[in-house]
Amino acid sequence: MSAQTLNTPGMGIAVRRGDVRVRNPGPDPDLDLLQRVAEGDAAAIRALTARKLPRVLTLATRMLGRVADAEDVAQEAMIRAWRQAPKWKPGLARFDTWLHRVTLNLCYDQLRRGREVLVAELPDLVDEGPAPDRGLEARDTGRRVHAALQGLPDRQREAVTLCHYQELSNIEAAAVMGVSVDALESLLSRGRRALRASLVDLVEDAGGRP
Repeated sequence: MSAQTLNTPGMGIAVRRGDVRVRNPGPDPDLDLLQRVAEGDAAAIRALTARKLPRVLTLATRMLGRVADAEDVAQEAMIRAWRQAPKWKPGLARFDTWLHRVTLNLCYDQLRRGREVLVAELPDLVDEGPAPDRGLEARDTGRRVHAALQGLPDRQREAVTLCHYQELSNIEAAAVMGVSVDALESLLSRGRRALRASLVDLVEDAGGRP
């Protein structure tokens, strides 16, 4: 079966059915910082934490639904990042791709341990919505979207979270998930349809199509 190479700036990926291989991940923007972390540079450790922790925490929160669990995962992911820095081998993958995958694996470990994810009470959420003067309606909308996301199958939630909340490209998200771009797009399509069905009234109010 022939592979189709997708040519994108700084990245060439050979896509086969059910497979994504990064041939050239391109320059890694984190490499200099990682080298300084590996040397024990305290300022570099703080800079790496400031750069990565918010995104790692957001990803874990979207996947797990509970801030307390997400904070545990984010902390462990950053500890692994610091430990990985001296061992990092440039050119195989971008560090950010590796860190996303580590975070997702930790999330699934958390889920497998049987911790409560979908609860009768509303979960404690990171406030990423509008300012408080927008009122209760905006907060209720945020909670409904969050609950609908938590109701998706794991892999669909993973695809939607990576592409929409982490703002990865389809190619980057496929590499993180270890699937083909076609498979990633299929997961995204199914996830979006399920979210649209769960939030049909919100979509209609916003002037979109259900």
